[in-house]
Amino acid sequence: MSATPLSAASIVAMLFHSQLLVRIPYPKSDFSGQTIIVTGSNTGLGLEAARHLVRLGASKVILAVRTKAKGEAAAADILASTRAAKNVIDVWELDLSSYDSIKAFGKRVQQLERLDALIQNAGVLSLEYKITNGEEAHLAVNVIGAVLLGLLVLPKLRESAAKFNTRTRLSFVGSDAMYMAKGKGLNTENLFDRLRRKEGLSAGDLYGIHVALLLSSKD
Repeated sequence: MSATPLSAASIVAMLFHSQLLVRIPYPKSDFSGQTIIVTGSNTGLGLEAARHLVRLGASKVILAVRTKAKGEAAAADILASTRAAKNVIDVWELDLSSYDSIKAFGKRVQQLERLDALIQNAGVLSLEYKITNGEEAHLAVNVIGAVLLGLLVLPKLRESAAKFNTRTRLSFVGSDAMYMAKGKGLNTENLFDRLRRKEGLSAGDLYGIHVALLLSSKD
């Protein structure tokens, strides 16, 4: 993690600018014929991304969610707002805190005829220190789980690109929280080892630290 934490004034200025002065372009791309997976798509950014993809003509949008009932409710909401055919949306279970779930999901992806994009939006945000799969929970889910999923899906993305002569995409959703993390108590070379020990860590930093780690892992 090499980013220097921003001052409180800089953060407020950045937030003010992004929320009040920047107008996000309304998506107009054509996704006809494409199959796209969106993780964490039952709420928030993931839900709205999936809604746009359906609206823009994607042949198949797969909602990858931890709780299937919530995914089904999101699918119904998208279909009601877009009036798309019911078979455009599939709901698949995916728990990024479980390596078995990730591996099963990756295996299922290989059975698809094609895959044009994976939007990795799912993640956890908590002020509570917790160990998952032997690692700090944010690290286990937001970094290790997300990267493992990306690696498992990458062969299908490459295969689809070659087969259909198209450009496929693997996208990780980040956060400006990385600029706020001070990294207190992380004066060590091995961050994985350090994050397994709660003592001396700032709970408020954990999410931002892992956003920074995820972004650096893609370089």
